[in-house]
Amino acid sequence: MKKSTPSGRPTVGEVDLGALEFNYRQIRKRIPSGVKLLAVVKADAYGHGAIPVSLRLEKSGVEYLGVAIPEEGVELRKGGVKAPILVLGGIFGAEVDQIFRFRLTPVIFRKDSLKILSREAEKRGRRVKVHLKVDTGMGRLGVPLNLWPDFLKEVRRFPRIDIEGILSHFSMMDEERDFTQDQWRAFQRAVATAQELGISSQYLHMASSATLTAFPAYSAKLVRPGIMLYGSYPSPAFQSLVQLKPVMTLKTRIHFLKRVPPGTRISYGGTFTTKRESLIATLPIGYADGYSRHLSNHGEVLIHGKRAPVVGKVCMDFIMVDVTDIPRVSVGDEVILMGKQGREQITPEEIAEKINSISYEVLCSIGKRVPRIYKD
Repeated sequence: MKKSTPSGRPTVGEVDLGALEFNYRQIRKRIPSGVKLLAVVKADAYGHGAIPVSLRLEKSGVEYLGVAIPEEGVELRKGGVKAPILVLGGIFGAEVDQIFRFRLTPVIFRKDSLKILSREAEKRGRRVKVHLKVDTGMGRLGVPLNLWPDFLKEVRRFPRIDIEGILSHFSMMDEERDFTQDQWRAFQRAVATAQELGISSQYLHMASSATLTAFPAYSAKLVRPGIMLYGSYPSPAFQSLVQLKPVMTLKTRIHFLKRVPPGTRISYGGTFTTKRESLIATLPIGYADGYSRHLSNHGEVLIHGKRAPVVGKVCMDFIMVDVTDIPRVSVGDEVILMGKQGREQITPEEIAEKINSISYEVLCSIGKRVPRIYKD
């Protein structure tokens, strides 16, 4: 599947679905035989486009898809996705109709959610699958361990609720292995408690990209990779463990060129002043597109396979780069803001380090104003 670049503003995010499938296959190799895979496609598949990404992963054989909120699951269903969809963030009550209409599976950790779902299931004469979440140390969502037995007893009161899975979430990557091990043991105790109360489930899952790579033994019956599907690593420590291909290339073209004398101030606040006669290129991308303002005077782009520095403050719609040292530059030349050109490459991790963030945020911040172009 390939779409031509739209006429008009040349700023696009080029998404390589072949690289996506390559990463999916690499992750498959890392997990034990018989373990199923849930691909996390929340936040518009980390900015890559949830529907095209999900359709490709579904075609590749993924068993489950994960979203954060029911609306994301509805979007996938309307886009033709048929695979099971898990709503990882739970429900707020009003979305209960969407759960049934669009065959979504909610994660549950509140008693009132159980009551709402059960009441709706009875009204429709149906049953509903859910996954129960226990908090083993993340401190975000999930039933606290000390309340877990009482919660399970409450679950048993609702005969139309089918427990398809039990899950938790690791809070550490490679920082504290002892804490990760403690969380895993707590999860096993929580599962054992459920079994003692007569509650069994098809899926037990806890491992995300980081833990399934570093600790395959923690894979349980289902793993939930996210960031690694898109070619980025949870932290630099994992780059030696698995080979991945970046899925998105963020690119644009030179919109305007001007030669300026020494002492010329560039952009708002005049935070950059030329020290020599300089050739300055203006690019049609800015913080409204997700190109962080923290890259002002820090970012770099690729032109003709060479690095050019971002100069001055990043504007809402434009950035300026110094192309004085790049030969034969002209209006319309391709510019890579994230991706590879020649022998040079700018990764989401490099950008994240410069803005004191993580690759997750870099990818998710690329806005809807940047069209996604899909290639295979």
